Amino acid sequence: MNIYKQIETEIQAASHIVITAHKSADGDSIGSSLGLLHFIEKLGKKAVVCHPDKAPTFLYWLDTTAIILMTDNPEEVTAQMKKADLIFCLDYNATNRVGSEMQVLLEEATCKKIMIDHHLNPEDFPTITVSETTASSTAQLIVDLIEQSGHLELLDKKIGTPLYLGILTDTGGFRFNSVKPRTHQVLAQLLAAGVEHHLIHEKLNDTNTESRLRLQGYALSEKLEILYDHNVAIISLSKEELAKYNYQKGDTDSLANLILSIKGMRAAVVFTERDGMMKISFRSKGAENPVNVLAKEHFNGGGHANAAGGRSDLTVDGTLEKLKELIPLYFQK
Repeated sequence: MNIYKQIETEIQAASHIVITAHKSADGDSIGSSLGLLHFIEKLGKKAVVCHPDKAPTFLYWLDTTAIILMTDNPEEVTAQMKKADLIFCLDYNATNRVGSEMQVLLEEATCKKIMIDHHLNPEDFPTITVSETTASSTAQLIVDLIEQSGHLELLDKKIGTPLYLGILTDTGGFRFNSVKPRTHQVLAQLLAAGVEHHLIHEKLNDTNTESRLRLQGYALSEKLEILYDHNVAIISLSKEELAKYNYQKGDTDSLANLILSIKGMRAAVVFTERDGMMKISFRSKGAENPVNVLAKEHFNGGGHANAAGGRSDLTVDGTLEKLKELIPLYFQK
């Protein structure tokens, strides 16, 4: 029995399935969760999705009403996690990635747990682990689950749309080197199932607000710093600057990739002051310029070689100074 058939067996045997994903939701965590939910429903089973927090506003066009949020309804999430006899852990490799409140519930749960993820160094807490670090996204692995469990005929537009979104966003619009021939095979399967890819691109990209564009314009014109000796670009934004432009979650998500597009840039770092800390996004190009090590060793984070996240408890100026001291060590001339 392959591992995906084993997962299907666990789905069929369970009576209360909960799907979880990491804190600070993104297209892949949302897309893989909803895609798996709809697949489980097509198998004739029921499941609930419990996430730590809300999705960014640019994903609101998806039907996220099935997602119960720890931030909004902690009592319901607690009840669902305690009743669960099967918990899916999607798009994260460690229990602390779901936030401190849900981490307690996850670690206290004695039921079977299934991890489906593509990040490095997975913890060994799950009963079943699918950790494919070469996969473009967790959403792609959900398609693998559907196909290799023998249910490709169930793949339809409802299942496929969020999965396409997950692959699209986690590959930077198919530009990252995580895109492999298998990725395009999966995309072809999704299109054949009725997914309207052009509408997904429109709904994802044509949703700018005036305040979001003004914030990005300010960040680029006033806050962009380029360390030309190392070809690394940095943008820092304080909570006052974010408030001035009516910041909404997701408004700065594209900035790192945008400044990475400057000719000759090897890496880009964007950090914003939110929730009492500096939240940091790292992006880079090529295998010779990994950023996940820098994020892990100095900023309580990690992720992929060319796309990682972290945080800092220092001030804006303190974080900027620390970055400028470290970058020469990781991006030598």
